[in-house]
Amino acid sequence: MTRKACVAGQFYPAGREELRKTIAGMIDPAAERTKALALVSPHAGYIYSGPVAGAVFSSAVLPGIFVILGPGHREIGSLFAIQTEGGWQTPLGDCPVETALASRIMAACPLVEADEKAHLGEHSLEVQLPFIQYFRDDAAIVPICISHEARYAELETLGRALARAIREDGREVLIVASTDMSHYVSLKTAEKKDMRAIRRVLELDPAGLVETVVSERISMCGFQPTAAALVASLELGAREARLIRYGTSGDASGDYTQVVGYAGIRIS
Repeated sequence: MTRKACVAGQFYPAGREELRKTIAGMIDPAAERTKALALVSPHAGYIYSGPVAGAVFSSAVLPGIFVILGPGHREIGSLFAIQTEGGWQTPLGDCPVETALASRIMAACPLVEADEKAHLGEHSLEVQLPFIQYFRDDAAIVPICISHEARYAELETLGRALARAIREDGREVLIVASTDMSHYVSLKTAEKKDMRAIRRVLELDPAGLVETVVSERISMCGFQPTAAALVASLELGAREARLIRYGTSGDASGDYTQVVGYAGIRIS
């Protein structure tokens, strides 16, 4: 199955050349690139979150295979829904699913189910793909949509399975955790709450991230994918995380009374 783009023309331009030009204006071709195990990247409309996503993708050495973890903004039928074959289509072209790695992940984690339907209307993974394709037109992906019902123990199981599958595969793989931060709060509240969550990521503390987001009621939509990515990164030997860029929707709209926060973080 080829998954068609569902938010082209809404979250990002629908035309190939316009999309490439838009991304080119959001990346830093002169940025020093560091080898990474995972990136945390936002998934809003490019006018709002694109500069943060562009900064974090510019900061890392990008291999040919990406495991993208994104939150399900709607109810999905699986706890962890993976697509194991076919491809994804954006205005920049078709990107194949890395079937061998997807199969390894399924074998390593019984909680992961093949569920293509879970991905059809979900934007959180799709919005990452044009940035990946811009840098790597030969990229292959493993898309995994994570239910909001996933508890920490289950996220830990997924993260460890991801690490095991990546290790067994033997190739260079980059995990991308897709998340926005606080939603529709004042700039002051967003910065205060978001930095509490970001601090946990920078401390490489996945359990602390989940506890902080839940106890502080931070409306970080992808804290579960981020926690799973952290677990996997730690299993793969992560030693540091660095905040590459933080911003809010107010930077584009000028409205700082109701903002959404965005963080770009590199884990290596």
